[in-house]
Amino acid sequence: MADQERGRRRPLDKSQENLQEPRSKVFREQGRSHVHSGSQEAGPSTSRDAGPTTSRAAAAASGAPPGRGGGEGGGDGKRNDRRRIDRFEIVHTRPEDVVTKSGKDGQPIRLITNFFRVKTTPKWRIAHYHVDFSPDIEMVRVRCGILSNHAAILGTGYLFDGKQLFTTVKFEQDVTVLQSRSKQDVDYKITIKFVGFISPAEQRFMQVLNLILRRSMKGLHLEQVGRNLFDPQARVAMREFALELWPGYETSIRQHERDILLSTEITHKVMRTETVYDILVNSSQNPARHQEEFRMNVLGLIVLTDYNNKTYRINDVDFAKSPLATFNCKGRDVTFVEYYHTKYNIRIRDHKQPLLVSKNRDKAQNTNANELVVLIPELCRVTGLTDSMRANFQLKRAMSGHTQLNPVRRIERLRTFNRRLQTTAESVKVLTDWHMTLDQNLVEVQGRVIAPQKIVFDRERISAGNVADWTQCFRNQRMFTSPSNGLDRWAVISPERNYRDLQNLMQNLNRVASGMGFQIHKPQEYITRDDRTGSYIQALDECSRMDPKLILCLVPNNNTERYSSIKKRGCVDKAIPTQVVTTRAKNMSIATKIAIQINCKLGYTPWMIELPLSGLMTIGFDIAKCTRDRSKAYGALIASMDINQNSTFFSTVAECSAFDVMANNLWPMMLKALRQYHREHQKLPLKIVFYRDGVSSGSLKHLVEYEVKDIVEKLNAEYQRAGATEPPLLAYIVVTKATNTRFFTTNNENPPPGTVVDDVVTMPERYDFYLVSQTVRQGSVSPTCYNVVHSNIRLTPDQIQKLTYKMCHLYYNWSGTTRVPAVCQYAKKLATLVGTNLHAIPQNALEKKFYYL
Repeated sequence: MADQERGRRRPLDKSQENLQEPRSKVFREQGRSHVHSGSQEAGPSTSRDAGPTTSRAAAAASGAPPGRGGGEGGGDGKRNDRRRIDRFEIVHTRPEDVVTKSGKDGQPIRLITNFFRVKTTPKWRIAHYHVDFSPDIEMVRVRCGILSNHAAILGTGYLFDGKQLFTTVKFEQDVTVLQSRSKQDVDYKITIKFVGFISPAEQRFMQVLNLILRRSMKGLHLEQVGRNLFDPQARVAMREFALELWPGYETSIRQHERDILLSTEITHKVMRTETVYDILVNSSQNPARHQEEFRMNVLGLIVLTDYNNKTYRINDVDFAKSPLATFNCKGRDVTFVEYYHTKYNIRIRDHKQPLLVSKNRDKAQNTNANELVVLIPELCRVTGLTDSMRANFQLKRAMSGHTQLNPVRRIERLRTFNRRLQTTAESVKVLTDWHMTLDQNLVEVQGRVIAPQKIVFDRERISAGNVADWTQCFRNQRMFTSPSNGLDRWAVISPERNYRDLQNLMQNLNRVASGMGFQIHKPQEYITRDDRTGSYIQALDECSRMDPKLILCLVPNNNTERYSSIKKRGCVDKAIPTQVVTTRAKNMSIATKIAIQINCKLGYTPWMIELPLSGLMTIGFDIAKCTRDRSKAYGALIASMDINQNSTFFSTVAECSAFDVMANNLWPMMLKALRQYHREHQKLPLKIVFYRDGVSSGSLKHLVEYEVKDIVEKLNAEYQRAGATEPPLLAYIVVTKATNTRFFTTNNENPPPGTVVDDVVTMPERYDFYLVSQTVRQGSVSPTCYNVVHSNIRLTPDQIQKLTYKMCHLYYNWSGTTRVPAVCQYAKKLATLVGTNLHAIPQNALEKKFYYL
């Protein structure tokens, strides 16, 4: 149970009145010929999908209207070109001494992927030009319109972003000068300078291929919402929940091991039928709280404007202006009401509603950080789900029927997408103009299945089986370690009216615990008169005087405030593990899980795995944002203390910035774990495997160049200080759960747990592999990607892959495998608990206990 309330965003400084339209960020579609007068003219674009725009001068004087430029022109050519290139930046993370990253052990398995091969002609090349206009034209879509008049010269296949021009042909001259005239009878001189040919090894090559694909997909009549394309004609209406589901595609072309491959993932966009205006009407009617409540409800929301199919993030609300406010449009002042009626034939009903302000995030990184978009509440549809919607079981079940596609349905959707691209005339023409074709078949790869692992209990070792689930084993197996005297000094807190539920829970706990070799003595009971938060806190203070090993709180329902208060008092104030149980926990299976959690919170281990390596420390690290203060985040580090000799884990938490993916406190946390290991074993670990979660693809280069380098240097210094004769053996592995890669068996089923893929779809510049470690019963399984960015650990690819799979068996909240190694799952669990419920660092006395389960 977690507090998922949206944190309040700080409104933008209202002194920023220069409202300017964030320009479109994709290349202009060939064939558009909307021509305008240039930067000296303010006003709406004549392209069909644009909202009103203003020049900087007009914006400074009167404030800008909403909307983005139409067409496919980008923003400022240099800035946006750099932003797009970063998406396809090739980050070389493969250690230099790695000869091969392919393993050999395991049962071979043939797999189908969600990739298509991209075929090009052997001598295919892209010519790159730089384009200048005289007189200069500020607005990118105007440049695109002027240049489109010369489509016959440029050729059938070309892309232009306002500054950079890419074509399939090389002009005769390195400098080509063209003349053009706008509709306003302004003569322009266009100078096209040859820069060079783009090599397939360059990241810009992949950028152009993705833009070509995006243009060809427009022939399928898809609508762009955010970064992806969706099919509004295939929308699924869920009227009982006031929602619509738009199916779509998330695509990416990249160079993989031997081929250029197109990754295609089926995605869905949740579109709510309610507008921001509906939220305004439903906000508090108390004038003193109305504006503040409305701000809290809408700040940070992503909205869609149907008139141009653009998405925006709401950053502020301007209650001082209304749709009757005016802006300069083509030399005259017009109101928002007049503009929308004239351009889109939309009548704004409420002329007193406030205006919404959206700040373009990418522009904030550049010089024009004050460029804003103004929106009308009743024209903005809200996207995404609220916290109450996420907690609605009926809604989640209804959505899962459409979004959780099994392998058969997913493969059919992928093949249908390819077939549409190959048969739609407009799409085929774009691909043909660029001499580019797609293979009709999904790429197949050879994978391997790691043998099922042995789960070690107190007296027996049992195979996890082909589905990697050992839940049934607890009926007749003793836990790996448990307190020799049992749980002998502990307390329970329960409301008076739930006392019978408490008695039933205690009976079930004793029954299941005895079968697992865990003795639970009679607790000290504290009965409260009611279930208020204050009553539980008072009882916690009273029972803490007996110095209990654990306090169990029986609660009637899931109340976030009460749960957070109990956890904070136990973990932060008293250093006592707490177990919160609802009265719905009445069956034996839930009692079994509670008994396992209690055993873990005392510092003991319910099961273990066979691990031949000794002197090994595995570390997991992850970050979670603070729900109370969005500028804060908490990083959690979990480390094993040599599983072969000491089946315990160490945990520590530190505060960090929510805006910096690099954890400044990572080394102090790691140093605490190393010194704890030294206290227990009188030596430092021989090998360290660090699983780093919470890293986006855009932060990978920064992590490798700074964080990894810093950790390696400080680790070497620490080992030298401790008198070690050899440097530490370290493997630094970046864990990525958010991957669009999918695997299916040739029988159109999910691959079994333990499936490894380390070729064909992996990256040549990385030491990476995919691992399917979990079993899913609904939908299609998502593999996890592991990227070894540093390694001197002297382990073969097979050993690293097997070790990673083994570590996925040790998450004690679930008697099965997890999607990531257990140390990562624990780190995420702990960071989320602190960022969501505690908002403070727990007591050091709990560092060797699983108090966060």
